Amino acid sequence: MWKGQLIHTKRGTFEIFIKGSGEPLCITHHYSQFNETGDYFAESFTLTHRVFLINLRDAGRSTKATRENELSMSETIKDLEAIKETLQFSSWHFAGHSTGGMLGLLYAITFPDSLQSLVVVGAAASNYTKTPDCIYHPDHPQFQYMQDIIEELKLSHLTQEERSALSTKRTKLSLYEPEHYKIYFSKPIYKIMAVSRMNAFAKEYLHFDLKDQLSSIIVNTLIICGKHDVQCPLQYSIEMHESIPNSIFIPFEYSNHYPFLEESNRFASIIKTFYKSLQHESSKY
Repeated sequence: MWKGQLIHTKRGTFEIFIKGSGEPLCITHHYSQFNETGDYFAESFTLTHRVFLINLRDAGRSTKATRENELSMSETIKDLEAIKETLQFSSWHFAGHSTGGMLGLLYAITFPDSLQSLVVVGAAASNYTKTPDCIYHPDHPQFQYMQDIIEELKLSHLTQEERSALSTKRTKLSLYEPEHYKIYFSKPIYKIMAVSRMNAFAKEYLHFDLKDQLSSIIVNTLIICGKHDVQCPLQYSIEMHESIPNSIFIPFEYSNHYPFLEESNRFASIIKTFYKSLQHESSKY
């Protein structure tokens, strides 16, 4: 289990969950609500780092938003920086999956001295729904099915069993081998959607575009994407890699949106190598 804690910052109180040992590493997702059971993506980093899994504003026991603007990406990054300062870290690592990766890119651009490294998995630096390869594009054959599931997940009266069944259907759409769902998601990890954050994101991502700012990212960056990713298609990871100077890009042949589960051994090996290379680089100075 992850250890829960409330952090009181100048921008409000935030709920965080901590696990692992080593240098501090921040993980969050734009509209997920975490608890003591943790998170599959975050779990991948607990062998190399002390991971801080953060419930953002309006998620869990974190402070509530008084205006929708407080749920924007730019305001979210300021919240993360306030948490870092309260924890008295001069800098920390950041890893993000999907919308977490989008936040990581903005964090590296906005506060370049705050991150020691950045890992971005299955994410994008611009509106990723503009291609029919994305399941959120109206021309994708499973577009409406995905939209129906998302809207059902927003209903407050759902039982945990009903919510779990819908989440399973949604996740299977983003697996290269959906028949292996029970193998990938076998741990007692459970999280839900922070609906207000999801609604705010649904408006903001349409205008999300960091392409022209990617060249300003100075931190060592590892970009990973499944070749069959239907949420943030591969082309967006290639786009990031071509624009971020100190970036490494590694595609995963047999993965969709969850390479850290679909090819878990390879994923673990790659991030371990990446972090070792950072230690080697710092030892030269």
